[in-house]
Amino acid sequence: MEQLNIKHECKRYGCAVLAATVFAINIKTFVRAGGLYPGGVSGLTLLIQNIFAQFLGFQIPYTVINILLNSIPVYVGFRFIGKKFTISSCCVILLSSVLTDLIPAQPITYDSLLISIFGGLINGFSISLCLIGNTSSGGTDFFAIYFSEKSGKDIWNYVFCANACILVAAGILFGWDRALYSIIFQFTSTQTIQMLHQRYKKHTLFIVTRHPDLVYHEISQLTHHSATRFEGNGCYTAEGTSLLYSVVSRDEAKLLVKKVHETDPSAFVNLIKTDYINGRFYHKTDY
Repeated sequence: MEQLNIKHECKRYGCAVLAATVFAINIKTFVRAGGLYPGGVSGLTLLIQNIFAQFLGFQIPYTVINILLNSIPVYVGFRFIGKKFTISSCCVILLSSVLTDLIPAQPITYDSLLISIFGGLINGFSISLCLIGNTSSGGTDFFAIYFSEKSGKDIWNYVFCANACILVAAGILFGWDRALYSIIFQFTSTQTIQMLHQRYKKHTLFIVTRHPDLVYHEISQLTHHSATRFEGNGCYTAEGTSLLYSVVSRDEAKLLVKKVHETDPSAFVNLIKTDYINGRFYHKTDY
């Protein structure tokens, strides 16, 4: 068990370091070149930096503002999510902040549309990398994960709507073209996260099998979910059979179907996308 924990923590911090590096490089190659606002705490940090630089005449380091703004989300993480998760997230926040200040600006292109699309893809990838490693990039991620755990719903589109408030302020202060391109950036980032991070998407399994005990054992061992068993008869063969009904997360579904067919090659499996469930549903967590 200890070996498994070490492996998990290595994965967590490996993802944290890689994501922080990608995040900082993205800011210095795409975000800064396009004058964009990525949303969340990082977007608010850039907005505050620009306000001080343009209206007050001096530059505040990205690290100082970003760490101060993340203090409340970090408290939420420690209080409601978990210490290991929050400490690794602090690693992402600190490393990405320092690297953003240290890495020299290296714009790849000045085409605003290309910056918005590819910058958003890279931003979404770095956030997804954090979530896959069971950590986060800080800021609104803490709130998104907290409410997702409580409600069992995917709320990244709500985060996208909240980020629009930052863009309205940026549009009023610095021009609407940058704000509108930032919307494209954020939308691309949000859709990338939804595509790569599948934890809160559910699938319903209907499994017709003559070996229900063996199949249920695979469901229980692999996913820690339960199942409901129905007894019946095949209409064509008139032989007795069983139907197992279970709901699992999307990332568990493909592996589970493979295991079911290894256990019972003649099993019939119907996999259905599930938009909403109401009731107890186990989430594997290691926070």
